[in-house]
Amino acid sequence: MRLYLINPYNPLVSLANVKESRWNHFRVWKPLGLLVLAGLTPPEWDVTVIDENLDRRDYESMPKPDLVGITAFTSQAGRAYELAEEFRRRGVPVVMGGIHATACTDEALEHVNAVVTGEAESVWATVLDDARQGRLQKTYTGEHLDLAEVPVARHDLLAKGYAFGSIQTTRGCPLNCSFCSVSSFNGTRYRHRPIANVIEEFRSIREKWILVVDDNLIGTTAAHMERAKELFRAMIQAGLRKKWICQVTINMADDDELLSLAARAGCVGAFIGFESPTAEGLHEVGKKFNLLKGRDFRTSVARIHRHGILVVGSFIIGLDSDKPGIGLQIAAAAEQYGLDILNALFLTPLPGTRLWDQMERQDRIAANDFPADWRYYTLNFPTARYKHFSWKQILEEMNACDGKFYSWRSVIRRLAESIIRRRHPLVSLISSISYRNNSRLSIGSYDQLPVLHSRAKPPETTTSPKTPIRFSPRPEKSGVV
Repeated sequence: MRLYLINPYNPLVSLANVKESRWNHFRVWKPLGLLVLAGLTPPEWDVTVIDENLDRRDYESMPKPDLVGITAFTSQAGRAYELAEEFRRRGVPVVMGGIHATACTDEALEHVNAVVTGEAESVWATVLDDARQGRLQKTYTGEHLDLAEVPVARHDLLAKGYAFGSIQTTRGCPLNCSFCSVSSFNGTRYRHRPIANVIEEFRSIREKWILVVDDNLIGTTAAHMERAKELFRAMIQAGLRKKWICQVTINMADDDELLSLAARAGCVGAFIGFESPTAEGLHEVGKKFNLLKGRDFRTSVARIHRHGILVVGSFIIGLDSDKPGIGLQIAAAAEQYGLDILNALFLTPLPGTRLWDQMERQDRIAANDFPADWRYYTLNFPTARYKHFSWKQILEEMNACDGKFYSWRSVIRRLAESIIRRRHPLVSLISSISYRNNSRLSIGSYDQLPVLHSRAKPPETTTSPKTPIRFSPRPEKSGVV
């Protein structure tokens, strides 16, 4: 039996177009969920994993498979449907899972034979057996697993070409932010893999640089952080010689022992969601965790820096509480906090989130010609009607933000500081150039979207109610088809 597992591309996602810019090589991640499912696939199946971000295939010239599995974030949905229809015309059944299929199951079923919702590992054996028997069901519902049951991902199945490997050690997030559906998909309970399994998988990854894809590697409680310390101690003892980047909350700065162990275990960078420079913005998105204890973000970032760890800060532009000038305000906050990298994104209503429900009720979703418009849902395009900004104005805010933070003067100043502080200056430089380049590519692509622009009504016309379209909860992370 032959199985193809495919991660589709999105031509509008500049960081996936590696051939257009060599710097994008450092911003393309492996489809980890497909590698995990490959690890669960019995040996009687001949498995091929295809990542279209790096490897566009002529499927007609390849051996005909017995089953195709496709994963997709929302922005990849259109291409996923194209692939599904191509294989179904050849008589090949297609099963789809991942973020978008879970959120928009009915839509996906118009294009594929079966949909797996939720965490696919719990039902993958059933899917394969049903496919082999020619009795695929329309839907399969995955459950939250004990992560001890999740196997080591098949990192050997993807060709070389990635700057970073990837691994997942935990699932679940209690923060429940309005723009994110991780909690509704992976749950609010913090689950973690056995440390021995994590160490085994680290050893199986060929790349020396690794992205830890956990939504929050260290968690939010003292018990969570103790588990993280145990993991870091095991990594140090194992002598893995890997360098890695993780996603955490700002509370990482509160524990010097944790920071020391993380650095010794190979941590070179932490991605932290600051979301907004204002208290009003943090309340709006539900990121109250950042408001606790009257935290001084500059001091917190400095504590992380003292251990040689770079800090990437993420902010959102287009909140209802944002006013004109927010772009420069975010850039100034990022500089004040002492961030090494700034990742500014447009507020994007993704299906299955509370934000989607709110904006859909208020008729504020501008990119609404589905499934074609899903390709704009990359977080790098304004897809909604914003309260205080027209289409042109919000683009100007983003350009002002990136232009200030990624001016050559600012990049060189931060590079000099990284050199002086011995804080991975080469990583800092490559990341800055990559972000700067992709910002320039995005600016060029905005002019190619006149149709989307025309749908962005002036803000004052965006409050009329509308009967909401209901979507099932939407995930956004690996561990699914």
